[in-house]
Amino acid sequence: MLVNGSGCICVGMATSIPPHNPTEICDAVIALIDRPDITTEELFSIVPGPDFPTGGIICGRSGIWRGYRTGRSTIVLRARCTTAAIKGNRSIILVSEIAFLLNRVWVVNKIGVLVNGDKIKGISGIRDESDLKEPVRLVIELKRDADPDVVLNQLYQFSPLQTTFSIIFLALVDGKPRELTLKEMLTEFIRHRVNVIRRRTQFLLARARRRKHTVEGLLLALADIDEIIRNIRESRTQAEAKQRLMGVECPASMMKKALGEEGFKQFALERGDASSYSLTSVQTDEILRMRLGQLVNLEQEKLTDEHASLLEEIADYVDILGSSERIYGIIKDDLEEIKKRFGDARRTEISTEELGNINLEDLITEETMVVSITHQGYIKRTPSSQYNTQRRGGKGLRGAKTDEEDPINHLFVASTHAYLLFLTTTGKVRWQKVYDLPQLPRTSKGRAIVNLLNLEDEEKVAECLAVRDFDQEGYYVVMATRSGLVKKTPLEQYSRPKRGGIIAIKLREGDELVDAAVVGPGDEVILVTAKGMAIRFRESDARPMGRNTSGVKGISLLDDDRVVGMVVADPNASLLTVCENGYGKRTSFGPNASSADGETDAASEEEIGSSAKYRTQKRGGKGLRDIRTSDRNGEVIGIARVTDEDEIFMMTGKGKIQRIKAADINVIGRNTQGVRIMNVDEGDQLVAVVRVPPEEDTDGDENAVGEAEADVSPQPSAASESTESYSAQ
Repeated sequence: MLVNGSGCICVGMATSIPPHNPTEICDAVIALIDRPDITTEELFSIVPGPDFPTGGIICGRSGIWRGYRTGRSTIVLRARCTTAAIKGNRSIILVSEIAFLLNRVWVVNKIGVLVNGDKIKGISGIRDESDLKEPVRLVIELKRDADPDVVLNQLYQFSPLQTTFSIIFLALVDGKPRELTLKEMLTEFIRHRVNVIRRRTQFLLARARRRKHTVEGLLLALADIDEIIRNIRESRTQAEAKQRLMGVECPASMMKKALGEEGFKQFALERGDASSYSLTSVQTDEILRMRLGQLVNLEQEKLTDEHASLLEEIADYVDILGSSERIYGIIKDDLEEIKKRFGDARRTEISTEELGNINLEDLITEETMVVSITHQGYIKRTPSSQYNTQRRGGKGLRGAKTDEEDPINHLFVASTHAYLLFLTTTGKVRWQKVYDLPQLPRTSKGRAIVNLLNLEDEEKVAECLAVRDFDQEGYYVVMATRSGLVKKTPLEQYSRPKRGGIIAIKLREGDELVDAAVVGPGDEVILVTAKGMAIRFRESDARPMGRNTSGVKGISLLDDDRVVGMVVADPNASLLTVCENGYGKRTSFGPNASSADGETDAASEEEIGSSAKYRTQKRGGKGLRDIRTSDRNGEVIGIARVTDEDEIFMMTGKGKIQRIKAADINVIGRNTQGVRIMNVDEGDQLVAVVRVPPEEDTDGDENAVGEAEADVSPQPSAASESTESYSAQ
């Protein structure tokens, strides 16, 4: 059962025994015979695990050990796959061994279904190149930009290239079903073999004794053949001849002559009284069937040699039945013969990789994605590599198929492994992974967000925030509303959203959320309005609040003004401000400079001069002039914190996207009109601006928080590097 494997299903029970290597099982049985007290751990060192005839790789030893120790477990069996590079900067996955009891055609068809159903992406084709030389050779061709390790993990997760095999050592023992450990199974096999050898020896002993009895009769007849022939000739019938022969008395002297000294001793030992002997019915029947040719001396010698041989066999059989060690020795000899005839090298590899529940993130390539959401609620993600860098002032390229009735409302950059917090117009937040969003070409409009989020009637997504780790003490989500309110809530409170969403902020009537960011200790926040005003204040000025609160005043707005964005200040970066007509500028944040009274009106700002930086004030003031919102510029539509190494994405309401280097935009003072950064078509307007961080930012610490893996680890200075959400309205 162990070597060949076994599987069956009965009422209320099942057997599932994987095949094993015959050499290993034979060695284990021999070890158990030599040491009956051997432990399961020691047997495990001899039999490391199942050995499937189709090869493959067993992942981990814990499942095997549990099965051998308890009689019930599961193991993970993988196909043997290798990756290789081919021409054209592409890769292939070569499958040389598949799992036990599977066939190649079914495996190929199953993988094809997964590829066609977009369950596994990155595969361009699959073909079966198996032949007599290579019984299994499946070639899986990958797309040019596909990561072979990620695709292989996806194949293991979703396709038959990885299967689970049950270990259930259920067998009939003395007619009753029992679950056995490995040692118990081997012990029962030894007990079975002992029983077989005993019964076989008893059968051979009985047959040898019957033959010896017959040969002894023939030898006695040959010793006095004249008397035997006379009795036969004087008989009228065969029955009479038989009776006359059975009446012939054989003296001890004749028996010694016929059987020899050793034979006579054995005969006397068996009979007890050997003074005389009469032929039996069996012996007389054999004598009557004798041919005349058997009377020659050569035939007589053959009978004598056969009798001596039978005596040796009988003695050997008797010794076997009287010695357990002889029986165990025969079992060991049989096992050595099995090893010699059927033993071969192990085919199934046992790896040290222990597999539990595979984390889906391990199957997803981590890369920077551009996520866009339209006004009517269509969402998509597109790799940022699809957007080539252009010079400032260009026309951009087609980024999405949109129209005037459905412009782009939100655009941001995030890693595929980041969490998305969807803050809605009703003040709720929902949770989603970036890799769960539909990945579509840059020219695609996207898919309805209602298919991803359980939105209520009239509920729309107002803002998105990308987060990598919620469990960071001292970090908060700061939200800004259109009417100038801000609210600070611990980040951890948003880590357990429900299916129907949880409350993010309690909005007042007529108000809505416009931006959010993750801040840490010592950070400072800047709010910018559509009329070009800005205020900078410390995050500590806003006290922490629960989720179901409205917040406090962040900036005092002028008539018909509204907040359009919020960033976290950084003295090593600059603030990018973009207006709807394609104009914008960069201005250095400058060092912290606390205001004496906490308020600065527009008139006093003019006295300070346009070269002044964004100095720190108390929250609730009117702020400073950030940019002149003239007829040429239009109103401010978005802001972002950038450095010279960053790049900028800009999108218009009709779906055009332009990507430029931030360094192409000069750093100038606050109270200016800025420069043209994108040519906007007539009837179109900029609706979004977002920072694209350098590529090395996406390979940072897994505990990073914020879009595109921004670093939010605590820093000693108040103006430290911090996280911001680069989402833009």
